Amino acid sequence: MNILNLENISKTYMAKTVLDKVSIGIDDTDKIGVVGANGTGKSTLLAITAGVVEADSGSVVMGTDIRISYLPQDPKFDENKTLLENITDTIYAGGDQWDKMGEIKANLSKFGIDDPECAPGILSGGQRKRAALVAAIMTPADLLILDEPTNHLDSEMIEWLEDYLKRYHGAILMVTHDRYFLDEVTDRIIEIDKGNAYKYTANYSGFLELKEQRLNYELAAERKAASLYRKDLAWMLRGARARSTKQKAHIKRFEELKDRKRPEEERELELSSLSVRMGNKTISVDGITKRYGNRVLFSGFSYNFKKLDRIGIIGPNGCGKTTLLKCIAGEAAPDSGTIEIGQTIEIGYFRQENKPAVDRRSSADDTTQTIDESMRVIDYIKETAEFVRTKDGLVSAAMMCERFLFDGNMQYAPISKLSGGERRRLFLLKVLMAAPNVIILDEPTNDLDIATLRILEDYLDTFAGIVITVSHDRYFLDRVVTTIFSFEPDGSIMRSEGGYSDYLERKHVVASQQPSNEKNKAKPEDKSGKKSYQQPREKKKLSYREQQEYDHIEEEIEALEAKSTELEEQMAGAATDFPRLMELEKEKAAVDKEIEEKYERFMELQELVELYNGANA
Repeated sequence: MNILNLENISKTYMAKTVLDKVSIGIDDTDKIGVVGANGTGKSTLLAITAGVVEADSGSVVMGTDIRISYLPQDPKFDENKTLLENITDTIYAGGDQWDKMGEIKANLSKFGIDDPECAPGILSGGQRKRAALVAAIMTPADLLILDEPTNHLDSEMIEWLEDYLKRYHGAILMVTHDRYFLDEVTDRIIEIDKGNAYKYTANYSGFLELKEQRLNYELAAERKAASLYRKDLAWMLRGARARSTKQKAHIKRFEELKDRKRPEEERELELSSLSVRMGNKTISVDGITKRYGNRVLFSGFSYNFKKLDRIGIIGPNGCGKTTLLKCIAGEAAPDSGTIEIGQTIEIGYFRQENKPAVDRRSSADDTTQTIDESMRVIDYIKETAEFVRTKDGLVSAAMMCERFLFDGNMQYAPISKLSGGERRRLFLLKVLMAAPNVIILDEPTNDLDIATLRILEDYLDTFAGIVITVSHDRYFLDRVVTTIFSFEPDGSIMRSEGGYSDYLERKHVVASQQPSNEKNKAKPEDKSGKKSYQQPREKKKLSYREQQEYDHIEEEIEALEAKSTELEEQMAGAATDFPRLMELEKEKAAVDKEIEEKYERFMELQELVELYNGANA
């Protein structure tokens, strides 16, 4: 049954039309995911549907007594009331007369908020979003509208919410960039692109296939229209005269073809691998411990980062993941233990909060900088570098802004005018402009659109350095990382080879094999008092990235060997040019060292392949 219609909705911001005569119908059982690039109007569409933003034109038509519950991207609270009072006001305003105090407190606790009587002002941005989510899902509604509900949720919370929404009795309209979440929850996708709304009766995976069909159809239709236009143009040039109705119709068709709207080629964020060369010494973490008050976040953690490491860090909210990243980046000091960073290491830190980068050699207390939102986009990027060297040669800051989808007009706009997702994209560009060889990403999938995430994932595939990321996006972890460090309930950090799905599989196997009376026992400590860390188990298959690496590594070795031979021949011809000879020798030594590293990596991957094949023979 139809419960709400958007009819010819249009909305313009800063002379940019984000919604252009959009019409959408919502039935009472629809589970709709809204996708599109940052700044295209997804949040605006949700806000207009919820009735909190007014369209420039068009109308929202609802059935009688239709109730709507809305989770905005940036929820607001009445600071003069307690958190619990804010939530109960929302729920009971939705028409619920039942006493739900117990359920509210239980759900707040489930989402990591143990003091419902606290003032909203003391909560972090993530806690405020989770509290607002509790209010939204508990408010009686025929249509539940959620803007980025998975932001600031840990994996366990996301899985709970996923299951809850799959069983939800009512319609759902939501924006999220969590691709696994979209696949599991939605049965319709609406894509916002260049002001238009395209509808697909499918989940996210089905949408990708249907979108490809749509784009192919549009290109075929354009080729046909272009062919007709060429024929009509030739007819007009021969001196057509509108003497008959048929000729008048022919001329009208020619005019329509001439003025037709051609399909625009999709702009994609372009990333070239930017990094400085890394020496033999990377980052060595030895027995670090960090406390927050009387609470131990992690104790005795040690790890030597290897070149090309792809590390994913997971765990419940508040367990210490971001603190661990800050220790590695030099922004926080461990209470004990040491962190040694190689001289050639340059760290790029993409924070969860929107703050400028702080040099890793600066004081750990120097992290209170704020962004001047009146600064123009191009000037903000030029603060880092006017030019960067990429595989395409020297590229200006303005050109890099173009590659990150900031066109000429947007480059001279103040940062304050950017959407949340556009800001995140801007901060990512600033981090990469510094050409780091270690990239630290704290919740990179928050507020980045799916298209940007796909390009970032491809970039990390070719990045010649170390990647360390905290993320609750299961798809991103499966796609990017090859090792998981998980903060476990007993305070230990478990290491697991592979992506997130590999980690879950091992965890379920261990849980099923463990006797019930052993499941809650604490892990043993060594004689030094440090908690033991579970060693990696035998992996069952290559991750996506490892498979890609394994498929191409022999070709890379052959290319390097050919380059080494070529350099050797050049050295023979430069025997009398000593400076040139020294330069060639240095270059050949670097190539030979890379060949050696590639061979070592090939043997590691080959061993994993043989292990997997042997286990499945």
